[in-house]
Amino acid sequence: MNLAPTDPQAYLPEAESLLERLFPICRSITGDGVRATLSILQAGIAMQVEEVPSGTQCFDWEVPEEWNVQDAYVADSLGKRIIDFRANNLHLVSYSIPVEASMSFAELRPHLHTLPDLPDAIPYRTSYYNRDWGFCLTQKQFDSLDPDETYRVVVDTKLAPGHLTYAERTLPGTSGQEYLISTYLCHPSLGNDNLSGVVLWALLLRELSRQSLLHTYRFVIVPETIGSIVYLSQHEDQVRNLVGGFIPSTVAGPGKFGYKQSFLGDHLIDRVVRATFRELDLDYNPYPFDVNGSDERQYSSPAFRIPMGTICKDKYYEYTYYHTSLDNLDFISAEALVQTLNLYLLAIEKLEQNKTYRSLMPYGEPMLGKRGLYPKIGGSIKQKAANMSTDHGDRQYQVSTDRILYGNELDALRWVLFYSDGQTSLLEIAEKTGLPMRQLFDVAERLVQNQLLEIVEKEIP
Repeated sequence: MNLAPTDPQAYLPEAESLLERLFPICRSITGDGVRATLSILQAGIAMQVEEVPSGTQCFDWEVPEEWNVQDAYVADSLGKRIIDFRANNLHLVSYSIPVEASMSFAELRPHLHTLPDLPDAIPYRTSYYNRDWGFCLTQKQFDSLDPDETYRVVVDTKLAPGHLTYAERTLPGTSGQEYLISTYLCHPSLGNDNLSGVVLWALLLRELSRQSLLHTYRFVIVPETIGSIVYLSQHEDQVRNLVGGFIPSTVAGPGKFGYKQSFLGDHLIDRVVRATFRELDLDYNPYPFDVNGSDERQYSSPAFRIPMGTICKDKYYEYTYYHTSLDNLDFISAEALVQTLNLYLLAIEKLEQNKTYRSLMPYGEPMLGKRGLYPKIGGSIKQKAANMSTDHGDRQYQVSTDRILYGNELDALRWVLFYSDGQTSLLEIAEKTGLPMRQLFDVAERLVQNQLLEIVEKEIP
């Protein structure tokens, strides 16, 4: 199975369209912004939307009241809006309670949030579980405020019993092993964190839904933290057997690729990602597991222990524009998003190809020539002066549109035969030999067709 598209650039128009359509929407952990986002995604990709009522107990948490915004602003005595939610939805602290009042600058000041070290940026702030209100603005805006002015403050929001909304879809496989692909959609107009993850998640779901899969993949899109806790509480029995998974997040920045490993550090999820970077000879930033992150700390909590990894591009916390208005569509790009999507597809391809084989002729090397698996003319194999051009010589293996991996097919064939002891998986062979896993898989399947190998059912480590 080859999952990586022959032309990854074909995803660009849809990635660009989704980024532009979804960026302006004000999202939070509940509310109409979440529904609007899922509705746009549903137009192109089938998924099931679920709603959990406010007040529902989920382990130690409770689904909060639903929050929606009509308008919010701070105006001067002439009625001019100087902080305006309609200009940028980051201006309003998420989950602000309703306010309508006139107040002095001294009264307003405790409710204003700025970033003095990034004077052109509006910070992103929330007050999910604390009944309060506030506005975010650039330091330059703050410095222009008149301390002698009387300000009109309007926060037209509604906090009332409603629902927490999430979506899911399960793509069935045949192996009995299941992986989780989860991301979060609770942030308002922030590009890399995590609109980029939402779009990649949707494109990944659509691509895998077109495939005949060995493993089952459970796709979940939730509000961060409370959403994953709600999901776990409602699917407790089903998720306990998950082998591992990914959390696509911050995947479209201009910097280096990165990988935040699972809490185990050397799980199959970690190994297929490292193998992907190695095969592409692609430099990246490795990050150890850290509980300060996204929903991996929920999925990997003591009751579940699902190993979760994140392939990223400008990881959260690591870039200057994180949680600010400068994390916008100018900072990210559809091109970077599609590059990261290709990495996820190549890593999942390795999960699909990671079979274990047993030799049916283990007493020495089987005769390859009579099966058409050996060059008809001998002597030139491994000869530096020879320029083999046959199918069994130095055939190259392409795994992306911009990089070709080396690898002699006869070498791959011999290594697969050598390690096919019923215990060593293809990923282990790739790790031992440095050969591309796609090449090893293609060779192994040819050997199965020639009745030299058989597939062994083996538990995933």
